[in-house]
Amino acid sequence: MRLMKRCCVNVEASTLAEHTLHATKVSHLLSELCKSHHSLMQTKQLHALIIRTHLVYDPFFATKILGFYSINSDVLSARKQFDKTPNRSIYLWNSMIRAYAKVHKLADVFSLFTLMIKSDIRPDNFTFACIIRSCSENFYLNGLRLVHGRTIISGLGFDSISNSALVTAYSKVGLVNEASQVFCRSPDPDLVIFNSMISGYGYSGLWDRGLKLFKEMQIMDKKPDGYTLIGLFSGLSGTGLLKIGQGLHGCCLKTSFDSVVYIGSALLSMYSRCNCLNSALRVFESLSQLDLVTWSALITVFSRSGDYQNALVYFKRMNTEGIKPDFVLIATVLSACAQSAILGPGSEIHGYILRNGFESDITVTSSLIDMYSKCGFLTLGIQVFEIMPHRNIISYNSAISGLGLYGFADKAFNLFDDLLERGLQPDESTFSALLSACCHSGHVKEGRDFFRRMRDEFAIEARTEHCVHMVKLLGMEGELEEAYNLILSLEEPVDCGIWGALLSCCDFHGNSELGEIVAQKLLENSPRKSVYKVMLSNLYAVNKRWVDVEKLRDNMVRKFPGVSWIGANTI
Repeated sequence: MRLMKRCCVNVEASTLAEHTLHATKVSHLLSELCKSHHSLMQTKQLHALIIRTHLVYDPFFATKILGFYSINSDVLSARKQFDKTPNRSIYLWNSMIRAYAKVHKLADVFSLFTLMIKSDIRPDNFTFACIIRSCSENFYLNGLRLVHGRTIISGLGFDSISNSALVTAYSKVGLVNEASQVFCRSPDPDLVIFNSMISGYGYSGLWDRGLKLFKEMQIMDKKPDGYTLIGLFSGLSGTGLLKIGQGLHGCCLKTSFDSVVYIGSALLSMYSRCNCLNSALRVFESLSQLDLVTWSALITVFSRSGDYQNALVYFKRMNTEGIKPDFVLIATVLSACAQSAILGPGSEIHGYILRNGFESDITVTSSLIDMYSKCGFLTLGIQVFEIMPHRNIISYNSAISGLGLYGFADKAFNLFDDLLERGLQPDESTFSALLSACCHSGHVKEGRDFFRRMRDEFAIEARTEHCVHMVKLLGMEGELEEAYNLILSLEEPVDCGIWGALLSCCDFHGNSELGEIVAQKLLENSPRKSVYKVMLSNLYAVNKRWVDVEKLRDNMVRKFPGVSWIGANTI
C-alpha cells in the first residue's frame, strides 16, 4: 500500500514537472513571438519548438510563425504552415495573402483569395485593403477594379479602411479621378480617408487640389493630424513651390508638429525635392529624437541630390549611434555606392546584409546586383542573382542591365526569355535595359524587335529613355534617316535628350546636313546649352566649313577647364 502511494506521488510529481516545463516553453515561445523580427534561422528554430510543444495547429501560433516566414520572404515555408493548419482563422488567411503580396506574387494572391471566398471564412476590410495595395503596387488595373467591385458586393463599399486603400491605390496608378470618386461617395469621410485623398493628390503632383481639400477639411471641423501635413508635403517639388512648403512648415511650428519625428522626416524630403538642402539639414539638426525614419530621410536626401559621399558618411554615423537600418535604407545606400562606383562600403554593407538575414529580401539583393555591376564586378553581381531564392522583375532588370552594360547582350536576352518562362511581366525598366544592351553591342535587328514587342505585345508606351536608346542604336549603325523618322513620329514636344542622341550620331558619322537640322531643333529649345553647339562645330570642322565654325564659336559661352577627382574605396 505504501509502495502504491509512493508510486502515485512520483507520477504526480513527474506530471507536475512536465506541466511546469511545458508552461515554461510556452511562456518562452510567447515572449519570442511578441518580437517584431526574427531571422530565417531563428524562425525555423521557433517553428521546431512550436511543433515539439504540440501548438503547431493552433491558429494563433500558426499565424505568428507564418508572419515571421513572410518577413523573411520564405513564402514556401509560410504556405506549408498554412496548408497544415486545419482551423484557419481570418488572421491566418490575411497573413498568407500578405506574404504573397509582399513578394509581388499577384497570381498567388488572387488564387488564395478565390479559395478564401469558397471557404467558410468571409474576407474582411483588411483582406480587401491588402489585395488593393498589391494591385496598385503591381499596376494591375483590371484586378484593382475587380476587387473594388467585390468590396461593394461584400457590403464594405462605405468602409473607411477599404475606401482609404482604394483612394491610395487609384492615386498611385495615376487614376486620381477614380480616387476622387471613391472619396466623394463616402457618406461621412473620416480623417483617415481625408488623409488618403490629400496624399493621393500629392502622389499625382496636384498640390493645389490637396491644399483646397485641406481648407475644406478645416471648414468641416475635421482637425488635421501629422499625416495630413505629410500628404501636403508629398505634392511639393521644385524651387517654385518652396514658399508654399515653408508656409506649411510654419503651420507645423504653430501646432508643435515639427517636433514629431515622422513630420521632421517629411520636411526633410520636401526641402530636398525643392532643392533646399541647407533647410533639410537644419530640420535634421533641430530634432531632439532621431529614429530610423529620420536618418533614412536625410540619407535619401543626399542620395537624391547626388551627394553620395555624404549619404555614406551619415549612414556610418547612424550605425555608430546604434540605429539599425532596414531593407529600404540598405537599398538606398547600395544605390549611392553604385552611383559613386565605390566598392569598399558596398562590400561592407553586403557583409552586414548576410550577418543580419537581409539576403532574403528581393529589393536588397537587386540593389546588390546593381552595385557590383556598376562598381566593375559584374561576376559578383551575377553570383548574387544566381543564388537568390526568389526573383522578381526588379532583380531580373538589375541583372539584364548589368550584362548589357558589359556587352553581354546575348546573355541579357537569355535572361529576358527566362523571366517570361517564369510568368513574370516585363516593365518599362526591362525594355530600357534590353535596348541599352542592344546599344552597347550593336544589335540593331534585336533592338527593333524589342521596341516593337514593347508596344505591341506588352502595351508599354515608349518613354524618353527607350527612344534615346533606339535613336542611338539606329544612328550609330548608320541608319540616320530611320532614326530621324522615328523622332518625327513621336508626339510633340520631343525631349532634348532624344534629339541630342541623334545629333551625337550625326557628329560620329560626319553628316552635317542632318546635323544642322537637328541642332536647330535643339537650339530653339535650349539656346544656352553649349554642348550642342560644340557637336555642331565639330561637324562643320569635319566638312572644312571653317567660317561656320568661327561664327558658332564666337557665340559660345567660354567655360573653365574641368577637374577630375579619384577617390579611395572607403568613406
